[in-house]
Amino acid sequence: MAKATRLAFGEALARLGGEHLEVVVLDADLSKSTMTELFAKKYPERFFEMGIAEGNMVGVAAGMALAGKVPFCCSFACFVAGRFEQIRMSVGYNRANVRIVGTHAGIGIGEDGYSQMATEDIACMRSIPNMAVVQPADAVETERAVEYLVRHRGPAFLRLTRQKLEDVNGPDYRFEFGRGVILREGGDVTVVATGGVVGEALKAAGALAARGVAARVVNIHTIKPLDEDVVLDSARRTRGLVTVEDHGIHGGLGSAVAEVAAQAAVGPVRRIGVRDFAESGDPAGLYRKYGLSAEHIVAEAEKLLR
Repeated sequence: MAKATRLAFGEALARLGGEHLEVVVLDADLSKSTMTELFAKKYPERFFEMGIAEGNMVGVAAGMALAGKVPFCCSFACFVAGRFEQIRMSVGYNRANVRIVGTHAGIGIGEDGYSQMATEDIACMRSIPNMAVVQPADAVETERAVEYLVRHRGPAFLRLTRQKLEDVNGPDYRFEFGRGVILREGGDVTVVATGGVVGEALKAAGALAARGVAARVVNIHTIKPLDEDVVLDSARRTRGLVTVEDHGIHGGLGSAVAEVAAQAAVGPVRRIGVRDFAESGDPAGLYRKYGLSAEHIVAEAEKLLR
């Protein structure tokens, strides 16, 4: 069933709040959109409306974490990741047990507008020592990731979509932190995808199969620490890697995969990502315009195989 990962996050957080009394939630005046209002309605004494002051929210969350709480610090990804200096000093430097949650990530937010499209947030969060970076591909993966993050020790960034995503995992799915998920086997080329475009990667693999090309599809839900084993194994089993992400081309999944491949001298790696500031529009149309659709993944895979 198609569901936005922000909604799956809100539902999971509200459910887990009854089991984990150390969990507290902070939001910057967007709880109806980030879906933390579901937690707020059940546990108002552990929900903190911080107003439109994300930097202050991050500092308060760090203090709560150092006092033994498990804060989920939530806003749109562009707004909360934009408080990089506060996150770096208050959360990263102190290894504070804070979960930075950025919803409405990427150009897939569509009609919400370009000023709210986070396409640099993964790059920012990856660069902070000790910061884990997690981006689920569907609702069930989000639920399991949140279950994990409640117990995780150390700073973490959780990146979520505004738009609904079709399921790519079954109901028995198990989330393993730091491990990639092979969704489809193939021996010609590997498509490595994350978040909202994993579904496009699977569509591309189907289209490639119709043309006689067997594509392996790997879902990377944990971008940091990256599953280096699955990247290197995929590079050696196939003729190359195509990465795809709803994020800027610099500093995200493609960069992480290319770093690992370069160090091991395997490849080639071709990267698909957002190369400019985008504009408002329907999400599917934006994916076509900015090169993130299944058709573009097919074209990039065929270029690699020539």
